[in-house]
Amino acid sequence: MIRSELVQKLCDLNPELTSHDVEAIVTTFFDEITLRLAANGRVELRGFGAFSTRAREARVGRNPRTGETVDVDAKRVPYFKPGKEMRARLNV
Repeated sequence: MIRSELVQKLCDLNPELTSHDVEAIVTTFFDEITLRLAANGRVELRGFGAFSTRAREARVGRNPRTGETVDVDAKRVPYFKPGKEMRARLNV
């Protein structure tokens, strides 16, 4: 599902809201998750899962086209751990 499909589904389920209102809600929801993760926080949605970040160490990688070594900086990457309820629904 892509973002526009999510907005359309929410509009269909909530006819009292305009598509502009639903778009604002979805944008706010994703922005708040992003801001919390950027602040090195964690976002937990009960029954769905938890978003967090994990640290990746600096390393030496290779350019796949040329085989040349490339220094890759340390960074944080997003991580998602599905909740117990989601795993149960996926593995019925």
